Amino acid sequence: MGAPWFQIQHLSESSGLVALSANFTLYGDMSDRMMSLAAGLGPTQEVYSIDESFIGLDGVRGDLSERAREVRARIHQWVGIPCGIGIGPTKTLAKLANHIAKTAERKPGSYPEALAQVCNLAALPAQELNAVLAATDVGEVWGVGHRIAAQLKACGVHTVLDLARLDPPTVRRRWSVVLERTVRELQGMPCIDLDDAPAAKKEIACTRSFGHPVTELAPLLEAVSEFACRAAEKLRLQASLASQLLVFVHTSPHRPGPRFSRSRVVRLRRPTADTALLVQAATTGMRQMYEPGYQLVKAGVMLLDLVPDHVRQGELDLQEGDACETQGDPDAPDRTQLMAAMDRLNGRFGKGTLHMASSGLDDHHRLWGMRQERRTPHYTTRWDEVAVARA
Repeated sequence: MGAPWFQIQHLSESSGLVALSANFTLYGDMSDRMMSLAAGLGPTQEVYSIDESFIGLDGVRGDLSERAREVRARIHQWVGIPCGIGIGPTKTLAKLANHIAKTAERKPGSYPEALAQVCNLAALPAQELNAVLAATDVGEVWGVGHRIAAQLKACGVHTVLDLARLDPPTVRRRWSVVLERTVRELQGMPCIDLDDAPAAKKEIACTRSFGHPVTELAPLLEAVSEFACRAAEKLRLQASLASQLLVFVHTSPHRPGPRFSRSRVVRLRRPTADTALLVQAATTGMRQMYEPGYQLVKAGVMLLDLVPDHVRQGELDLQEGDACETQGDPDAPDRTQLMAAMDRLNGRFGKGTLHMASSGLDDHHRLWGMRQERRTPHYTTRWDEVAVARA
């Protein structure tokens, strides 16, 4: 269970605890490198998380296990990240195979040694497959949480094999259609398609904890301006527009002192992906809810009610004095091309190359910025932080 650093900092001296600050730039770059190599397994890929993806193997010929071992070796050699690969006829079985591949390597004797690193459940004879499923706790199945696992065990379903042998219609009546789908997948019937083109997000958020407590309005306006800029970039990346913006700020729940936690939803007159208008909405909301005298430690911006960017609704401008009044002005400039140019420049020269002046001009003097005093270098994205070897 996690704990705030200030509560366990003494362990760095008494017990040699090593703590590192988050290095999101490095994590993201390493993930991109790994995913691009993993994509060599098959024609389609669904990036499931920062360190996991599903690969479609339809049409791939030859020994799949050997092909997987070659890709795994390439990832380890080129990126330096050890990984496990699981192969199965369905996504649920493939994810289970991945768990088995990792466990067999980390805990010798838990599964046959041949299943370590790369586990191909589709290649196992029925008797061996049943033995592996019988050796795996039902709680390890993708989508079976602690509550459902406890209910299943109370009914005598303790292993994956027990779950796979249940009658799907009975599972649907007693639990849910979701668990029924899981059972069918364990029986080898694909029910979950490979999502190689993920659906657009329904909400986009950018939130950060501050490096130091903030008490004044000016740094808060800088922070939410920066967060709105980041959220706007993500919004345009998925070709969407936002209809509402939520901005929030709060004090620490762990530290003593007066508590403060507020949020404000700013309705945008027209859906937009214009950074300037979203920044205006975020700063307006922050000004409306700010109160002095509190040690604020976190703030964020969320874009809500997203619609595709080709949806443009005409309207009569009957309102005045809106928080974002330029959106109701038919003569307001169209900054679509400007936003596209900003995105291209930031993509080429790095995030933050171009940004709104309201988010501050000097990164080193932002009171709200993350301290990251224990951050590892950006080994793969900054020339001045590349490791140097000297003979």
